[in-house]
Amino acid sequence: MSVHVVVMGVAGSGKSTIARHLRDEFGLRMAEADDFHPPANIAKMSGGEPLTDGDRWPWLDALARWTADRQATGTSTVLACSALKRSYRDVLRRPVPDTFFLHLHGAEDLLHQRMRDREHFMPPALLRSQFETLETLQPDERGATLDVAPAVDELARQSARLIRPLTPSAPGTARP
Repeated sequence: MSVHVVVMGVAGSGKSTIARHLRDEFGLRMAEADDFHPPANIAKMSGGEPLTDGDRWPWLDALARWTADRQATGTSTVLACSALKRSYRDVLRRPVPDTFFLHLHGAEDLLHQRMRDREHFMPPALLRSQFETLETLQPDERGATLDVAPAVDELARQSARLIRPLTPSAPGTARP
């Protein structure tokens, strides 16, 4: 049995950091959704222009194919991806209907500060557009929401506690 987790949220919420922690803790195969963006999407965001749904659909399809390929071999995964809308999450869960979404959520001013303090192609000015696009997890979506205000070590512990019961390995044991 494989497990598939999407660590989701707006920019600056810590998706990549927590996904790497879950990868290391549970031996999951990780993908960073930013690596799947075509150059046109990156140029658009770098220029301060938000992506449209039309920009996102091919990107989301590529992410779903990545998950489907791992699912076919029984490989458990973690994906760091904004997954801001329900319709985007529907595409991501298409290959694995019981995908678990871990929504990292925080105050806009905190995340704006984090974005100013890091190197990334997406400028802090686009954060507001992500909050405007964000649709929180619905009751029928498998997942949980964590506040990102605590220190990263505590957030990593909370994330692991949520994912541990889903993994086929023994509790607390990383798989090779």
